[in-house]
Amino acid sequence: MDARGLVRSVRLVGAAQGLRAARSAWRGRRMDARTLPRGGRERARVPGPARGAEPRPGGGVVHFERSSLRVRVTAGGMVFCGWDGAGPEPSYALAGAYPQADPRAVLEPDKDGGWRVVSERVLVTVTRLGAVEVRTPGGVVLRRDLPPRWWEPADGAEGGTGGRWTQRSEVPADARFFGLGGRTPGPRLRGGPYRLWNAGPVPFRTGRGTRSLTMPVLWVVADAGGHLLFHDNTWDGVVTLREGVEGAGSGHDRPGRCEVRMSGGPLRYWVLTGAPSRVLHGWRTLTGAPVLPPRWALGHQAGLWGAGGEREVRRVVAGYAERGLPLSAVHLGAGHHRGRRGFTVDSGRFPDLPVLAASLRGAEGGGVRLVSCVDPAVRAEPGDAVYDGGLGEDAFVRGPLGGPVRGLGLAGESVYPDFTDPRVRKWWAGLYSERLARGFAGFCHEMNDPVSLAVAGDPTLPRSAGHCLESRGGDHREAHNVYALAMARAGFEGLRGLRPHERPFLLSRSGWAGLQRYGGTWTDQTSAGWEGLRDALAQVIGLGLCGVPYCGADVGGVAGAPRPSPELYLRWFQLAAYLPLFRTSAVPGSGRLEPWEFGPEVLGHARAALRERERLLPYLATLARLAHRSGAPYVRPLWWAAPKDRALRECEDAFLLGDALLVAPVLEPGVVRRTVRLPRGRWYDTATGRVHRGPGQVVVEAPPARIPVLARAGSVVPVAGPGGGIELEVWAPPPGRTGGGVVAADLGDGFGRVELERFSVRVLGREVVVAREGASEVGYPVRVRGAGA
Repeated sequence: MDARGLVRSVRLVGAAQGLRAARSAWRGRRMDARTLPRGGRERARVPGPARGAEPRPGGGVVHFERSSLRVRVTAGGMVFCGWDGAGPEPSYALAGAYPQADPRAVLEPDKDGGWRVVSERVLVTVTRLGAVEVRTPGGVVLRRDLPPRWWEPADGAEGGTGGRWTQRSEVPADARFFGLGGRTPGPRLRGGPYRLWNAGPVPFRTGRGTRSLTMPVLWVVADAGGHLLFHDNTWDGVVTLREGVEGAGSGHDRPGRCEVRMSGGPLRYWVLTGAPSRVLHGWRTLTGAPVLPPRWALGHQAGLWGAGGEREVRRVVAGYAERGLPLSAVHLGAGHHRGRRGFTVDSGRFPDLPVLAASLRGAEGGGVRLVSCVDPAVRAEPGDAVYDGGLGEDAFVRGPLGGPVRGLGLAGESVYPDFTDPRVRKWWAGLYSERLARGFAGFCHEMNDPVSLAVAGDPTLPRSAGHCLESRGGDHREAHNVYALAMARAGFEGLRGLRPHERPFLLSRSGWAGLQRYGGTWTDQTSAGWEGLRDALAQVIGLGLCGVPYCGADVGGVAGAPRPSPELYLRWFQLAAYLPLFRTSAVPGSGRLEPWEFGPEVLGHARAALRERERLLPYLATLARLAHRSGAPYVRPLWWAAPKDRALRECEDAFLLGDALLVAPVLEPGVVRRTVRLPRGRWYDTATGRVHRGPGQVVVEAPPARIPVLARAGSVVPVAGPGGGIELEVWAPPPGRTGGGVVAADLGDGFGRVELERFSVRVLGREVVVAREGASEVGYPVRVRGAGA
């Protein structure tokens, strides 16, 4: 943090709190200095020459002079590599037991003293000195991991970090990088370093190295084929990328490079190869299916700090109702707590919260739910119910001397539950009964990196703080990145137990690989203004590629940022209307950010965006079901179905919403026409009906009233009809071609199974014919659009 950031932080938390933050930071550094080993003389270690191999199911173990490598190919074609005896488990990322080994994969000698694992879907070769190559069955190299290097204490040296390691890799020269939890700029990741450490909230923070949610999940997309690389290691690390250069004429290619440096932990990783849809289906198998949000969570939601109390909530809900604007939920931030303490309510501002919640959800509010923020920091004050209960359960993260570690939360000096302890997760899960009794229908986990406010350094717990880590034991260096993931698990399991017939609604600002099992997230707007709008889109696409499909960007920008201009607010609102999580946000310092606060013109255009969102709710519900079953995100990069199209790999200002729609938001001021890169096929402008043909670029109108949205010819899009029921919007396929789509008629918020209904479309003569698979009747009203409709 620079001096300006420090000044802004003090303004947000107050001068007295700033002094406490300075004291807390000093205390944490002193604890680390006393406890953690000091740096000493180290020596590097490499695997050395291969000495032999031992076959095992799915592959085997290759023994080197100073290390060993375990290679395992699963039945689905996923590759696991673990050095120095590292296995797939224990892991916070995996959902249950890891996949079964491929019984047909065999380990056999390779040339020059190396070894290889041959399977139907992938070929893995291990050289004599420890380089690992992942190839297609035809032998095309997808990636080459050079022999790793470890740093260990030298003989006789005291201290040393131990376990530090580096692995360098090479990929094809034309490859492009994506992922890492969604970074900026992006969604394509530029060359340079990216830190793998969940960062706390610093106002106006910028740069690629800071994110509240990071994942060591890297996509590599090239002409030779795409793959996903996942380093299953929760420690602090840095990924450094360098894009390759293709040789011109007789020149040689310079491969793309990736270097992973981790400060500790196991060197183990997974490689998933194939088409994007197949890769994410494998990722779902490995790390768990994305949860289904309740149906109401696909509607528009409004975020409030909560300091205005019941009057503010009723004003906002009434404002939406009076102007005919749909609203499904209101989020209350820490301002609704008593003294910013979690699991409390300020009775002065909210004298009867259950009555308020019931009236909003009933006829008066038109089905508006209340969502509560939950902060893991617990005020360290005797008499506080959560603090006393946690002490009785021995639930808090402990320091080297055995007492609870103290940090600084929004409520003051705080302690932090150790969510890596199953017993603590069970205790915390029971606390949500108080929130449900207050009438809350969903929860938003904030400040869960975890955050301990500090004026310098990382605003988190001391690295020497002790954690259970599922009874293995360890410190915060290993637990930090999975702290929020474990908290999300506690909340999700608690809600499933308390209300077993309702799908939980849970958002988590921070997390790690596997977060999709418990809920969704929202983006860090790393900067204000139009740059923040572009950053938000990049992060949503990146998070979807990392397996977290339910996410969105708060309309309005960053806490403490200047109020957005009417044009910026409108373009942000129009983009957010097509994202899975659609939420406006009024944070301290931003003022009121409801659509009517920006004038009648913005209000009219925002109303149109909201109505289109309501019309597309059946389509979004279908995409949610598809994400749950296949892992495919709602929001996809343009190269999703054509990863070999280099022009699409470079396109960063548009996205696919499912298979049917292409959304091209306006990301710059003053734009009323914009260029759109199209994938192959015929595309219809949904506003004008004009036909465009891809691949290639076209220029489309982007007036203030809307952003360009194009529909793929032959697609079937379920939408809400005039009476509220589902109807099929069919976009005519080209002559001689067919099309189709699926519908998931999910009308509830429970766990009942919903079958996917499949439809096909074809042209007979001059008529577009729609048929339902396995049925003689279509079952829904059909409206054909497009040429000749």
